[in-house]
Amino acid sequence: MSKTKQGKTTKGSRRPNPKYLGVKLFGGEAVIPGNIIVRQKGTKFHPGRGVKLGKDYTIYAIEEGKVAFQHKFDRTYVHVV
Repeated sequence: MSKTKQGKTTKGSRRPNPKYLGVKLFGGEAVIPGNIIVRQKGTKFHPGRGVKLGKDYTIYAIEEGKVAFQHKFDRTYVHVV
């Protein structure tokens, strides 16, 4: 038989799991096809040359090269050159 009664959960103990979003490879870093460059919700970064946009808005490389970021028309584009 248990000696203690059921404990209650405290207000601050319900923390959501982390989503690990953000830039994974920065400008100038080398990539190979399939490498994830950016994990995001929505299109904060837009795909450019040499990258594709996944269905969960992940930007990944489709060719070998180096990562480059470009700011154009109030948007940030990700390229592999």
